[in-house]
Amino acid sequence: MSSITVTPSEAQKHVEETPELNIWEEDYVDWRKRPAVKGRHGGMLAASFVLAVEVLENLAFLANASNLVLYLSKFMHYSPSGSANIVTNFMGTAFLLALLGGFLADAFFTTYSIFLLSAAIESLGLLILTLQAHVPYLKPPTCVSNQLGSPCHKVGGGKAVMLFAGLYLVALGVGGIKGSLPPHGAEQFDETTFEGRNKRSAFFNYFIFCLSCGALIAVTLVVWMEDNKGWQWGFGISTLTILVSIPIFLLGSPTYRIKTPAGSPITTIFKVLASAAFNNRKAKSSNNVVISISTSSVSSDSVRDVDEQTPITPIPTQNLEFLNRAAMNNPNHPELKCTLKQVEEAKVVLKIFPIFASTIMLNCCLAQLSTFSVQQAATMNTKLGSLKVPPASLPVFPVIFIMILAPTYNHAIVPIARKLTKSEMGITHLQRIGTGLVLSIVAMAVAALVETKRKNVALKTHMLDSSEPLPISFLWVALQYLFLGSADLFSLAGMMEFFFTEAPMSMRSLATALSWASLAMGYYFSSVLVSVINGVTKACRLTPWLYGRSLNHYHLERFYWLMCILSGLNFLQYLFWANRYTYRSKIAGEQPPFKEQQHKSDLVV
Repeated sequence: MSSITVTPSEAQKHVEETPELNIWEEDYVDWRKRPAVKGRHGGMLAASFVLAVEVLENLAFLANASNLVLYLSKFMHYSPSGSANIVTNFMGTAFLLALLGGFLADAFFTTYSIFLLSAAIESLGLLILTLQAHVPYLKPPTCVSNQLGSPCHKVGGGKAVMLFAGLYLVALGVGGIKGSLPPHGAEQFDETTFEGRNKRSAFFNYFIFCLSCGALIAVTLVVWMEDNKGWQWGFGISTLTILVSIPIFLLGSPTYRIKTPAGSPITTIFKVLASAAFNNRKAKSSNNVVISISTSSVSSDSVRDVDEQTPITPIPTQNLEFLNRAAMNNPNHPELKCTLKQVEEAKVVLKIFPIFASTIMLNCCLAQLSTFSVQQAATMNTKLGSLKVPPASLPVFPVIFIMILAPTYNHAIVPIARKLTKSEMGITHLQRIGTGLVLSIVAMAVAALVETKRKNVALKTHMLDSSEPLPISFLWVALQYLFLGSADLFSLAGMMEFFFTEAPMSMRSLATALSWASLAMGYYFSSVLVSVINGVTKACRLTPWLYGRSLNHYHLERFYWLMCILSGLNFLQYLFWANRYTYRSKIAGEQPPFKEQQHKSDLVV
């Protein structure tokens, strides 16, 4: 899969073949590497194939990830803590690898190529896991842990190699898909029109909706198959699902418009930083920045006057002024010469990083509640009438809530917000992320109150050391899931759209992948936080908050209150950065891409 290039002769030939469609999209091609034609390529039809694929992709991923800890402990004989660490590392790695997928899609390949390659890699990994789950001698022998003469030995040797090879091939494939599929769908819309931007915003909402559809099937039907029919069925269904997603994706090929790779954006950013650092030491006055700026390489982006004869010299923006010196002419080091466009794009990237860092705490809350909340529910009454609900099915609540809220947000909340604010977006990207952060704070407070109530019931009924279900419904725990579901919808969809629209075109896939990287770092940070809290409380000669023979002896409510406080502090620093952020205008025909009209974020939460 080579990078896509289109020669002028190819473009002219394509126009001659389609004289009725003589306008094509710059920087975009079709699947045959010909310039993409307006009206023929892109749009909601093309994006609908992406949405259908996302249902299948997330089904395949979560069908195993949500129940993998049981497979590792019951069939591979890892300890509970060992199984949990493997699952955490697996999911964190999968989400972090989205950065690699996004980078490759931007720099060398395309989102189209990366998806196909990643889907093939994930299919191979799932096929290995299916084979191991199906063939008895590829797993450790069955054992009964409390029976003498039948010890449980965890998987080792070649069998362990096979297990981890399958898992991390899946992680590599998932990362590539997560890093390429959302930007591929978002690229189908013309951002120079209000209708295109509106549909792109709706696409991100429905992307989360389809992600939830896949999760709903995964944590119900497929998990039931794994528990009752065998894990070979669960892995097999996932393998088949990914294989089916490939032809569905290919069916949309004639409708796609595909962004051509523009080289490594990371290299450009480091070049700007290096040039700015070097020239800052050499500059004698700040006036040199404007006087010596190089404009030789930006003629295609220069603004022209009415008669289009005399180009207007572009002017650098005033934020992060120290980077402006990167565009100075330096005859001693011509290899460090940067265009003003490169400087302004580097500024945009640096400005979005504080927003990215502010979302890690939110994902830490999501990761933490996905473990402790299930354990809370396991100690409570899980019956709904005559139906007994497995604690592991608790994620159904936020998933269903997201599926209801996503279309409601798109068709009701946004139109009302547009009328009230008299703005195009109605609710800005940063306001959406901020709303998610606020909802995560509320979720942690609700979780602390529910845990206090649960422990009080255990104390009053003298069941602190009992293994019997407490006389309190597990639906109390579902309350925090409703707030988390709302937070997830607002924050994840908001992050994806924010990173995609604000990033330079040359690195939009990589920027969108930051949403998944934030989730991965949230998982890692939650594990570190638990260890630190136990270490600190033990060092202070106190009972460790998250240690004991049962959850009833934990101080989980204190931990939740701490998370609530940390989330509140995180929100305050988010406000600091968000209120100082300026959006890049996406209205065509105004200014060059590197000097687009900017306006304050107007963050109101």
